[in-house]
Amino acid sequence: MKKEIHNHHSVIHNDRAEENIKVAFLLNLLFSILEVIGGFLTNSISIFTDSIHDFGDSISIGVSYLLEKKSKKKSDNNYTYGYLRYSLLGAIITSIVLLTGSIIVLYNAIPRLMHVEKINYDAMIIFAIFGVFINGYAAYRTSHAKKHNEKAINLHMLEDVMGWIAVLIGSILIKLFKLYIIDPILSILIAIYILYHVYKYMKEVFYIFMEKVPDNINIDSIKVDIKEKFNLVKDIHHIHIWTLDGINNYLTAHILIDDNINKKDLITLKHDIKEYLETNNIKHSTLEFEFINEECESKNCSN
Repeated sequence: MKKEIHNHHSVIHNDRAEENIKVAFLLNLLFSILEVIGGFLTNSISIFTDSIHDFGDSISIGVSYLLEKKSKKKSDNNYTYGYLRYSLLGAIITSIVLLTGSIIVLYNAIPRLMHVEKINYDAMIIFAIFGVFINGYAAYRTSHAKKHNEKAINLHMLEDVMGWIAVLIGSILIKLFKLYIIDPILSILIAIYILYHVYKYMKEVFYIFMEKVPDNINIDSIKVDIKEKFNLVKDIHHIHIWTLDGINNYLTAHILIDDNINKKDLITLKHDIKEYLETNNIKHSTLEFEFINEECESKNCSN
């Protein structure tokens, strides 16, 4: 029953993730078109540049949406672990576009520190209000993301929200004090902030692909717990833990047991260990039982 409830919640979250990505895609595409118009009306190169950036976001989000749908396919003979990492692939594509967009912002903003240009700040204020509202709603829709794909898109939306807040504040200050240099300064600060978070996120994705043990799992604690909780277990070794997508964690291990254990106790022991592992964020486990007088055939058996 517990597993059925967990699976039910997973299905609901996957459906929400897919719907949130779809909404973010449509809003971003629509607003990028409006930004092109706004760039001409305000004579603002920053808005026009941002429209190109948002259009690139729309393309990457659209790709992420398609990959998110594919990631929900069940395992088959070609993908025995399923298609979960297609979602992670979407996150990588989105992050690369986000990284590229931030570099473009820096490339265009830094020269404006030395060659300040006048802008139509009244029109900028109007577009900034719409920008904060539309992108803010998209950021809210993906704010409770659990999957890496949706998290990356949420980072996109937060970047856009912060960008438009900066544009709004900057355009108001420019109108009040005629300080046109505020616009490129804010753009540079936001771009650096986003680059920092992209770095942290891409490092996390890198760890997943390198099959690093998830941060929320401690192998030593698991070893100690299993030996203390289950009297029939004499030792646990050759243990490997990894994650497919940052949510679904997997484990393989060798369990050393007494030679005289009966079949019923062995079945019960296997069930109890798997249940314990599920409560410790490990969705799927493969256990190989070895008897005391049996020689472990694996090369790294002591690990």
